[in-house]
Amino acid sequence: MLLGRLRQYGVSRIYGVPGDYNLEFLDLIERTPDIRFIGTCNELNAAYAADGDARLSGVGAVLVTYGVGDLSALSAVAGACAEGVPLVVISGMPPLHAVQSRALVHHTLADGDYDNVMTCYRQFTAASTRLHPASATMETDRVLNAMQVARRPVYIQFPSDICFAEVDAPPPVLASQASDPALLARAVECLTQRLARAKRPVVLIDAMVRQYGLGAEVLRFCERYAIPYAALSTGRTLVAESGPLWLGQYGGMASAPEVAAYVHASDCVIGLGVRFVDSTSGYFSQHILPGAMVDVQPFSLTSNGENIQGITAANLLDAMVRRQGEQPPTTRLQQQVVSGSPALSSPAGEEWGQAAFWRAVEPFLRAGDVVLADNGSSMVAMLHAHLPEQCSLLVQPVWAAIGYSLPAALGACLATPRRRHVLFIGDGSFQMTAQELSSLLRHQCNIVVFLINNGGYTIERMILGPQAAYNDIADWDYAALPAALGKGPAPLSLRVGNAKELDAALTRVAGHEGLAFVEVGFTPMDAPAGMAAMGQAVRHYDYGFGTPDAP
Repeated sequence: MLLGRLRQYGVSRIYGVPGDYNLEFLDLIERTPDIRFIGTCNELNAAYAADGDARLSGVGAVLVTYGVGDLSALSAVAGACAEGVPLVVISGMPPLHAVQSRALVHHTLADGDYDNVMTCYRQFTAASTRLHPASATMETDRVLNAMQVARRPVYIQFPSDICFAEVDAPPPVLASQASDPALLARAVECLTQRLARAKRPVVLIDAMVRQYGLGAEVLRFCERYAIPYAALSTGRTLVAESGPLWLGQYGGMASAPEVAAYVHASDCVIGLGVRFVDSTSGYFSQHILPGAMVDVQPFSLTSNGENIQGITAANLLDAMVRRQGEQPPTTRLQQQVVSGSPALSSPAGEEWGQAAFWRAVEPFLRAGDVVLADNGSSMVAMLHAHLPEQCSLLVQPVWAAIGYSLPAALGACLATPRRRHVLFIGDGSFQMTAQELSSLLRHQCNIVVFLINNGGYTIERMILGPQAAYNDIADWDYAALPAALGKGPAPLSLRVGNAKELDAALTRVAGHEGLAFVEVGFTPMDAPAGMAAMGQAVRHYDYGFGTPDAP
């Protein structure tokens, strides 16, 4: 029944690790058409992979074994909760008779407590349950509906001895997400009045647009009303990043100057799910004019102190577009549109370093690519890059777990196998989850991996301890790893240490099918533009001004 429900919600892959409490469930997966089990090297990576899959396919699923598997995956599940990614986490747990008798079994604390793991997961999920044959259908539908509404992870414990228990499974009753007509009309009137008075409106896009699949609706709304739009780092590539209405990325004073100037002078800032987190707002340097914010969340609108519940953002955007009809957008708004920064170009004879590298790889990216960048210099660079049409950028700025992007790339590759995938990851991040490179090889994923080798945690050096030993890591032979982690013909693996070598490497990998691995070497304090300023902002916020001097 559970697998059937997952198929109805669009799940076709379940990531995980076999364990003695989930083996019968794995047998069920093998007997179920249209669902594949994707084994990973550990449960943390499985949940990261499901996260990457869900960001492109709509929903991800993870299978773990009780206790050790649950807690191994929990950090990634918490990240999905923070970033608004719908996951179904299924835990094969000890049999019901062991739970009921409080038996002292392995993978527990051997104290008879079978509620402690559930308690942990309740902090990071929209709903959780332990299945029992008498209530399995009702509980499964309740939990999956919660995931659908909240667009966040849910958790299901599946006792090992009930996998093959037969239960009635009538068609599911999906949770309604319709708006109250009167409240929707009030919200439309409120937003219409704000726009009528506005001289300089702007739309800010955040992760809610991905969570609820609103990209097309947002673009129609902005085009119909000729409103410029910008995206927070969590909202990049969710709406077309071209055309006269696209301003660029907004992150407070960390934005391009013209983007920050436009947003900060706006008298009507329509925030779509906006959360001003430190890492997405230039460390709280957003300067929104008093009273300018119109806060549109998934199920509410707040403006000038009035809060309207009982609506959905999707219904609101659709109603606003229909209200405007086919009227041409006002010239007044069109004349105030500004464009983002011009694309970077590499000056002739530029000295080798990260600045030269990022300028060279930006034109290497092509329309339709899925680009992943790990926390650190890779994410900083990609968030300031101009990405081609129809690219998808997968980053994790809020939870900001290093190592996220490599296993997430596995999920992304399996969710969209016909697209090219490009991963940028630092050496410190890579060492956290490097095992999953073997899974990318195993599944013959079409991906180019750029390993940024700068001898340790450069982003931490920018905050504190530029020469400190605690920011050093072991020096791996990174370019040798692809051959060691997979059998068969050795994958394309290259080392780059200067501009000439980079040009040759980009030419070789441009037309390569399968996995290509490029290790790119830099000095420890070499970093993309803006990273030193970010490090200083983090240092001051986290430690105050009485710390030792940093760069």
